Amino acid sequence: MNDEHRTPGDWDAIVIGSGMGGLTCAGYLAVTGHRVLVLEQAGVVGGNSHVFRRRSAYEFDAGVHYIGDCGPDGVLPAILRGLALEDRVTFRAMDPDGFDEVVLPGLRMLVPTGWDRYLDRLTGVLPQDKEGLREFVEVCSSVGAEMRWALLSAAGAEPAEMMRRTATMMAWGRRTLHDLFEHCELSADARTALAAQALNYGIGPEEATVGMHASVMDHYLRGAAYPVGGGQMLSASLVEAITGHGGTVRVRQRVERVLVEDGRVYGVLLDSGEELRAPVVVSNADYPRTVLELVGEEHFAPPIVKRARTAVMGHPLVVLYVGLDRELPGTGPNVWWHGGPIEDAFRELADGRFDSPQSVFISFASAKDPDTAAIRPPGHANFQVMALCPRPLDAWGAAAADPDGEGYRRDPAYLAEKERVTEAMLATAERALGPFRSHITHLELATPATQRRYTRSTGGSPFGLARWGGTGARPDTRTGVKGLYVVGQSTRYGSGITGAAVSGIACAGQITDRPLLPEVHGGAVLGDPRLLPERGAGWDPLHACGGRAPRGGSR
Repeated sequence: MNDEHRTPGDWDAIVIGSGMGGLTCAGYLAVTGHRVLVLEQAGVVGGNSHVFRRRSAYEFDAGVHYIGDCGPDGVLPAILRGLALEDRVTFRAMDPDGFDEVVLPGLRMLVPTGWDRYLDRLTGVLPQDKEGLREFVEVCSSVGAEMRWALLSAAGAEPAEMMRRTATMMAWGRRTLHDLFEHCELSADARTALAAQALNYGIGPEEATVGMHASVMDHYLRGAAYPVGGGQMLSASLVEAITGHGGTVRVRQRVERVLVEDGRVYGVLLDSGEELRAPVVVSNADYPRTVLELVGEEHFAPPIVKRARTAVMGHPLVVLYVGLDRELPGTGPNVWWHGGPIEDAFRELADGRFDSPQSVFISFASAKDPDTAAIRPPGHANFQVMALCPRPLDAWGAAAADPDGEGYRRDPAYLAEKERVTEAMLATAERALGPFRSHITHLELATPATQRRYTRSTGGSPFGLARWGGTGARPDTRTGVKGLYVVGQSTRYGSGITGAAVSGIACAGQITDRPLLPEVHGGAVLGDPRLLPERGAGWDPLHACGGRAPRGGSR
């Protein structure tokens, strides 16, 4: 990262947080000539795209499990290409005949690419729901296509054309997934199969909108892929674009406050007491935390403050990281296992019940990226078992439930609940995969408190906002405070790695007053590849993102 030292006032923009939204925004500001500083409170850049290593044998992704729409006209490849990073991140395509496997009692289905093939698979295993499934897929495929058109092509479109091109989105986009299930008169098995991948956005059918579900499914049905070398390759490459074009990225720099005067930002205050000045501040923190903690509600209009106070985040996750001394035969890269109706499982979560997870997502890094040696020793398996859990963190103990709690990791109540949940997750995973405990070489559980500690996300959720006022409402990246912007999964651009990256380029487009995403999707390359650093022998993306960097140092 850039080691040059600047005096206060030298920055054109300061970005708080280094998730995909923050890094993408910073990258596009840097390549368009802005002097940009990224401040990350953790020791490693990347947010949920970072990886961690254990026992000098296993490398685990924190949040990158697979990415959709990575073909030649894909959104994320276009964003990277616009920064001259096309040759620095390689996507390995997952099996187009079955990148996901959905497993219900008495039903197994491989999810292929393409809406038509997806419908054929659904009607093949659920013939009694054939007509309802056809209508459901017709609505969702139309909404997905219309939302993608609006994102990539609608700049400057006349209102009449917008209405004509997005009719299905207007009719269904803000209604709930449950509404569409009811409209299509679908059985419990059909509803569970259709919403099986709901853990991709962290909320159930009674909260998720058709627009959210359709855009996520359209994204993956265009082709699923995994970045060769793991999620850290994304953040490491974005850091190279930022620093290569004159920006700076610093780790272990916690922002205490965004500084505002007369309705305009003028910089940030670090927890060390240092002030840094800039006329633009971009927050990669979630929206409620930005409004209520970093900026202060006194700087926002009362309706925004009310929404921030009453906002509901997506469900938090528990993640079991597993290393085995053998491969598990017959398993694909991703397994979505459900022990019963998915709507019942989400109602249990809403009631605060989490005795044993009834729905899990199991993702095998060793199957998605078999040639990257750091992932696991030869012949071993590396996988994660993920489940959503209730939003209140009280069950994890008072220390974990306290938003400012730091000592929860040694709290007896927290350790006892962690042990209980680990056993429950193992039991469910063995129901899905068969016995494997005797082959475990590494076992580790991450809780919502873990997520909150690393990313400071509200409630420990990695999914951003579930509810911001009305159903389906989410804020834009621009705020009512001049010079203040917000990026990431709490914005209207959606969840996941690609949604966060889109929020970042959209925000940079607002700041620079140009349609950056349509430009780069059309083929424009704004970055200069000659300015990117060389990757020498032994180059390590984790080290490039701050692993083993000294406290407070620039990288």
